Amino acid sequence: MSAVVPSRPTPALAARLRDVASSPVRELLALLERPEVISFAGGLPAPELFDVAGLRAAFDSALADDRARRSLQYAPTEGDPQLRALVAQRMTARGLSTAAGDLLVTTGSQQALTLVATALLDPGAVVAVEEPTYLAALQCFHLAGARIVPVRSDENGIDPDALADVVAREQPALLYLVPTFANPTGRTLPAQRRAAVAEIAAASGMWVVEDDPYGELRYRGTAVRPLAAEPAGEDRVLYLGSFSKVAAPGLRIGWLRAPSTVLPALTVAKQAADLHTSTVDQAAAAAWLAATDVEAHVARLNAAYVERRDAMMAAMPSTLPAGSTWTDPDGGMFTWVRLPGDVDTAELLPHAVAADVAFVPGAPFFAGTPDRATLRMSFTTNTPEQIAEGMARLTGVLSSHGKANASAS
Repeated sequence: MSAVVPSRPTPALAARLRDVASSPVRELLALLERPEVISFAGGLPAPELFDVAGLRAAFDSALADDRARRSLQYAPTEGDPQLRALVAQRMTARGLSTAAGDLLVTTGSQQALTLVATALLDPGAVVAVEEPTYLAALQCFHLAGARIVPVRSDENGIDPDALADVVAREQPALLYLVPTFANPTGRTLPAQRRAAVAEIAAASGMWVVEDDPYGELRYRGTAVRPLAAEPAGEDRVLYLGSFSKVAAPGLRIGWLRAPSTVLPALTVAKQAADLHTSTVDQAAAAAWLAATDVEAHVARLNAAYVERRDAMMAAMPSTLPAGSTWTDPDGGMFTWVRLPGDVDTAELLPHAVAADVAFVPGAPFFAGTPDRATLRMSFTTNTPEQIAEGMARLTGVLSSHGKANASAS
């Protein structure tokens, strides 16, 4: 007779994870590894445009002779001094006066956002976000136990009047924005609105996070100075930057520019998280910046991406059903689409994947009531020829769905 094994209780997960949904983009990337799929889903840089030779030489430099002893050792939490100095120089040249001491090197800009949430948000704190917004930011703030309040936006980004109303009503501790070539919409906040946002933040005592991973990927028009450069925001805007879109996401190197009043707390938060970002990757990033004509490299990226953006924009009228709208971004990686009627793009996605094309349904990007007729499409990963073919496949999916709906009605 076999012995009865008593049941054992299962240890519980942390309560703060209960309301944090998995990223649909990460899940899509796992599902779309079939080479025949043309994916407009992930916001990925084009791998064929990586400076592989330059990065290989940079790692060789970081591991050469006596440098290897430093590159493979523990390092200061704040980051590699040479890397911070080089990043500060580039930021200053782009219109945001920055010293090396203003910066904290992070393991990607996503970690920078997590550190901000750790240092500045208590459970229950209110975070204001543009609607729609970057979904990984929503995950981060949910994990911090914050209450997220959406702010109305239009074709020019966040509406300052709507922000003022939310600030008066909800008293948020922090405002999160991607003001330049926003994820997911591709919109850019104009200079006048940036000044208004900074003034509202200054008057209310609210922190502002300016997430800027795409700012250098401009294909048309003139640059708008960073929100952090607004005089009213200099003591309350935290700026997040990244090498992921300019060099390579596999480096996992980002940075956080913060006012001196909060930088020590952010540094302590990073010490508790990982001591410091990978020393060898920082050394290689510094070597790459020092040896590379980065402006010429970015120009090559932009020359390729503008052709891809243009190919997607040219195909939109023939791909989407009548009554659809979409953004025509000046830069970045994304266009934001709204289909007519009450269609749910999440229900369309399996049909698209079956046709070997993919996009991201729009609902997860909303902090409030989602507009389920929306979707995000990225144009950077595929060539113009692949984009034309992918849009043709999508035309078939949308056409079939429209006919089915017409028959049902």
